[in-house]
Amino acid sequence: MIVTDVQDQAIAARMALIVGANRFDRLFRAVRFDEVDGDILYVYASDEDAAAEMEDEFALHISIIASKILDMQINVVLVLPLQLMKSER
Repeated sequence: MIVTDVQDQAIAARMALIVGANRFDRLFRAVRFDEVDGDILYVYASDEDAAAEMEDEFALHISIIASKILDMQINVVLVLPLQLMKSER
């Protein structure tokens, strides 16, 4: 399932409330909550460092928020650098 732009923005907005403005601007700049495959949410971050930190520190928060917004259980959040995003989108 492809995450719509509205769902993507809703997840990002909720994460902004949790992490605060400065950290959100640093970590979640150019973030894309892209696709769900089974119970895995694929997220693309601006770079490798942001992806690693986002996954380590906020995967649980993202899974809880995304589960509510997408109305489906998300058990795994996989955060990858933006350059690995599929080119079809």
